[in-house]
Amino acid sequence: MSKGTLLYAQSGGVTAVINATASAVIETARARKIKVLAAKNGILGALREELIDTSRLSLAQVRALAHTPGGAFGSCRVKLKSLEADGDKYARLLAVFRAHDVRWFLYNGGNDSADTALKLSQLAEASGYPLTCIGVPKTVDNDLVLTDCCPGFGSAAKYTAVSVAEAALDVAAMAETSTKVFVYEVMGRHAGWLAAAAGLAGKNAAQAPHVILFPEVVYDEATFLAKVKATVASVGYCVVVVSEGLKHANGKFVAESEGSVDAFGHSQLGGVGPLIAATVKDKLGLKVHWTVPDYLQRSARHLASKTDLAHALAVGKAGVEFALKGLNGVMPIIVRTAEKPYRWKIRAEPLRNIANAEKKMPAGFIGKDGYSITAACRRYLEPLVRGEAAMPYAADGLPKHALLKHTMIGKRLPPFKG
Repeated sequence: MSKGTLLYAQSGGVTAVINATASAVIETARARKIKVLAAKNGILGALREELIDTSRLSLAQVRALAHTPGGAFGSCRVKLKSLEADGDKYARLLAVFRAHDVRWFLYNGGNDSADTALKLSQLAEASGYPLTCIGVPKTVDNDLVLTDCCPGFGSAAKYTAVSVAEAALDVAAMAETSTKVFVYEVMGRHAGWLAAAAGLAGKNAAQAPHVILFPEVVYDEATFLAKVKATVASVGYCVVVVSEGLKHANGKFVAESEGSVDAFGHSQLGGVGPLIAATVKDKLGLKVHWTVPDYLQRSARHLASKTDLAHALAVGKAGVEFALKGLNGVMPIIVRTAEKPYRWKIRAEPLRNIANAEKKMPAGFIGKDGYSITAACRRYLEPLVRGEAAMPYAADGLPKHALLKHTMIGKRLPPFKG
């Protein structure tokens, strides 16, 4: 039996398939006779020495994670600062790792998590502690650089495109005597990938969405209202998709809440959908409905993409394999190798090339009008939402999810004070 323990942690906003990655991590490690601990509530659990013994989970429970949304072990929005500013926290993490013989650390998250994994790998190396750190990709925003896409995005994209297409049929049916404009808000602080995914719902200018407001395109109210008015006149109704990260020319978010920031220090966005809807109603006098799906975008496992599920499982498996090979400070990224048919592979990429960088929509993916997607964008997106990721349903008609009862291992260190 190999010596050492593998610690897995989830970070940031969860997705419809992040638990599939966890499932692959646990099953792959078990096959190598490696004990797997999971940090309760992400990096907080590691700091607090609140560690879950996954060996107490049956194989059926582990595999059921693959069709369970949310974060089975708990996640958190906690960003560690530099090694100098948060030295005590990094030292605490190493102390916990030493206490439980953790030799491999897999941090499943986005950009900030990649940065933390990189810093931990550097600190462990400087300290002479044999620790291999792997950043495992996950985000619905699809904003990690170098990887072709991020596990979690494909399913959120599929949910968005399907929801917009179905809502558009509803609006079209009622437009003669009721709603003329429907506004659908999507996630995406700086990158408009989910907004773009909504574009898959329509194949021509007459089909919804008629207007997409990207964070990469400066919001011009007059031009936007003219577009909405013209669409209602020609089509009979207008479906607008707006990214939460929509900005004014001065760089300020349209929906920014004054003086409010989240745990990562980002401005708290207050709901751009209702604001855009109110603008249309007040300025054009049209009847408007709006929706903010919010968490529904990232938790809809019942509508997950088969491609996305395959990606999530693959990065989990590869993360363990890379760790056991001693590939320290890397991330298993997805590389697109062919378009027709769509093919891909996994490659190890150094975290130093990924951390603190952000992938936005290429200019060539946004239509010349600034409100639509191009054929190139459609070619990129379509493979990512393909296929249905089947899941079991109970006799009551509701999905079967893995609802785990965690067993914590005993603590060996004084309580964390931080």
